[in-house]
Amino acid sequence: MTYDLDALRASFPALGEGAAHFDGPGGSQVPRQVADAVAGTLVSAIANRGQLTRAERRAETIVVEARQAIEDLVGAPDAHGVVFGRSMTALTFDLARTLARTWGPEDEVVVTRLDHDANIRPWVIAAATAGATVRWAGFDPQTGELPVEAVTGLLSKRTRVVAVTGASNLLGTRPDVASIAAAAHEVGALVHVDGVHLTPHAPVDMVAMGADVYACSPYKFLGPHLGASIAAPDLLERLHPDKLLPSTDSVPERFELGTLPYELLAGTTAAVDFLASIAGPVGERRTRLLTAMELLESHEARLAERLEAGLADLPGVRLLGRAAHRTPTVAFTVDGHTPQDVARDLAAAGVNAPASHFYAIEASRHLGLGDDGAVRAGIAPYTSEEDVDRLLSVLTTAIG
Repeated sequence: MTYDLDALRASFPALGEGAAHFDGPGGSQVPRQVADAVAGTLVSAIANRGQLTRAERRAETIVVEARQAIEDLVGAPDAHGVVFGRSMTALTFDLARTLARTWGPEDEVVVTRLDHDANIRPWVIAAATAGATVRWAGFDPQTGELPVEAVTGLLSKRTRVVAVTGASNLLGTRPDVASIAAAAHEVGALVHVDGVHLTPHAPVDMVAMGADVYACSPYKFLGPHLGASIAAPDLLERLHPDKLLPSTDSVPERFELGTLPYELLAGTTAAVDFLASIAGPVGERRTRLLTAMELLESHEARLAERLEAGLADLPGVRLLGRAAHRTPTVAFTVDGHTPQDVARDLAAAGVNAPASHFYAIEASRHLGLGDDGAVRAGIAPYTSEEDVDRLLSVLTTAIG
């Protein structure tokens, strides 16, 4: 089975504007099938979920199918453990506040400096409210690696939560989450994995990974703007977040405040189906997704290698993070040029590779980049060799 890049790119209307998109880590472009699913829902009769009218049944079906799609994508224990919300950040804040109600001054949470702030600040704030202690795991700024022992060395019988990224959105580093989770479970801690940056780039099995809660964002894997937080239903049954009096206390609905965005859920299912279609139309969706993500991962790794090799040959370019296991995400700086100036020059030539700390502000500071961050070039499913060569050519001219 081969990765048909030309056929895939033909499904993305946005590519017709002519830009080379390396901004996928901040939000991917959307295939026509996803846009059609969103639009089709918006122009169809829709209502609050139920079984009485066609509009009610349509809403119910959309929600059920979206939960099943996410279950297949991440290897969830059960579709009834899939919670949807406005964003991964909002969902994580809600979860942290709920868990912190049972914490006290004797308790601890572990976070890492490699993470996006959405998997740091909710836990830090919740711990401060409860009077609990935050313990920080650092990573190697030279390699970008997060050693397992950097996290496990902080664990104790007082650890309540370990929050760790599945992949760094700044450096691409993919920590050994399974080993970290195994050690965390030995002391009775819950493991919260930020899978937002990992999910678009590799096959995911949250159960094998050891994630008690796994968070992701469909708009990073070709879908609409919303977030998902996934756990086993029996874990969710033990948690009681704030909710309105008349709203259901059933799981997972007790975690979903207000009416769900049905059109975005339809788009999420379409995005998962689009990814599965990379492996062809025949077979169970979970099986096709695993094959498709392996094909995608191979395609992206080849282009990332081409990009890194080209950048390494340019004078004054400093590549950040050389972890052995990474997503196709390349962060770099250029001597004598601010990251923002480099990004501006690239954008002027139709190459979208932004510069920032990208909300991984602890990582940026730990790397000595301050709050300016770096230029980030992310390979996406629709990235081509021509895109890579274009970025390298424009950068060569820009830095003289």
